[in-house]
Amino acid sequence: MQYPFQHLSLFTQSQLDHYTAARAGEEKLGQKVGIVNTAKEISNATQQGYRFALIGIPESIGPVANHGYAGAEKGWDAFLTYFLNLQSNAFLSGENILLVGHIDCDDLMHAALSDTSHTHQQQLCAQLDQRVHHILLSIFNAGLTPIIIGGGHNNAYPIIKACAESKQQAMAVTNLDPHADFRALEGRHSGNPFRYAHNEGHLERYSVLGLHEQKNSTDALNALKKLQFPFYSMQQIFWRKEITFDECITKTQQYLTGASSPIGIEVDVDAITEMPSSAITRAGISLDDALFYVHQIATLPKVQYFHLAEGAPSRHPTGEQAGKRVVGQTLAELSCAFIKAHR
Repeated sequence: MQYPFQHLSLFTQSQLDHYTAARAGEEKLGQKVGIVNTAKEISNATQQGYRFALIGIPESIGPVANHGYAGAEKGWDAFLTYFLNLQSNAFLSGENILLVGHIDCDDLMHAALSDTSHTHQQQLCAQLDQRVHHILLSIFNAGLTPIIIGGGHNNAYPIIKACAESKQQAMAVTNLDPHADFRALEGRHSGNPFRYAHNEGHLERYSVLGLHEQKNSTDALNALKKLQFPFYSMQQIFWRKEITFDECITKTQQYLTGASSPIGIEVDVDAITEMPSSAITRAGISLDDALFYVHQIATLPKVQYFHLAEGAPSRHPTGEQAGKRVVGQTLAELSCAFIKAHR
């Protein structure tokens, strides 16, 4: 049996010191979050007062396998740079946050360069699935609520699978995303994680908010309709104004809680206008709306995880440094919104 933490790189104190810019008279989140010295310590982290677990998946194999662009492997670093330097105060102290580390992807990323065929990329994505599943299953079994920073949206499948197995119940998941990521079962990539999760019995309810009507195939849309998985499109909400964003969130809340299933919250940051990502959009929602979505859904009972996918700093039109600032701040703010709401 594979050791569950074989591919987990734990965060160290020296790394915390590197990322955190200490300032006299102030405390940063990087000075308050916890780390572990051995993976075995994760199993009793809740007994030490930790509730949330930060985990990175620095890869872009899934997006490339889905005919997309690389760059999502740098989202985790961008997140750490900004999140760890936010203030620790009465609004969010950081004391109940465990900074676990990241899932090792370097060997898979290197292998992806040696053979760029989509069949090979899909095979590598399936290998990544196994790593994510093993590690997240242990995190869920430890009673922690993971905040997973990607990486591609392909990782939703092993996250959902791990959570469903841990809770011994199929999931109810909401996804803020212009793409339903419900493409055919044609080999693993970032375009079909929810289809695979449902096909294997791990996903009972699935809702998409912010779907773009012309960025989803007929097959994917028909599959959603056949399964009665609701979706609310950008065109409905913002262009035709047939329904308000607030109403969509309320309907999503009602749908998610209707079956007493464990709940997962997904955000593909390419839902946000001009966000550097694998699929940058001009026709997205605002960051404020994304933050409101996260806050509202995170207040629901039985929320088990928060997954932020596809942030790609190098995709910024003026360069990676500007992209790191935009992506890092966005991922940090969304994570703070989740932690503050998920009491």
